[in-house]
Amino acid sequence: MKLKVVIHKAEEGGYWAEVPSLAGCATQGDTFEELLENIYEAIEGYLSVDINTIEITENDRVMEIAV
Repeated sequence: MKLKVVIHKAEEGGYWAEVPSLAGCATQGDTFEELLENIYEAIEGYLSVDINTIEITENDRVMEIAV
């Protein structure tokens, strides 16, 4: 999966980034390297869903797909 990330220089120093295709997915870092680590973590957290919190009946299917 490829996602576009918009990286901004923060006025107070450091950087912040947002992922336009994932509403509300944003993070910050004091250095560019820290920002990169944080944005991967933010995207992973955004995309992970705890399947145990969703009610699934016998008529439902659970599938895993790659995009």
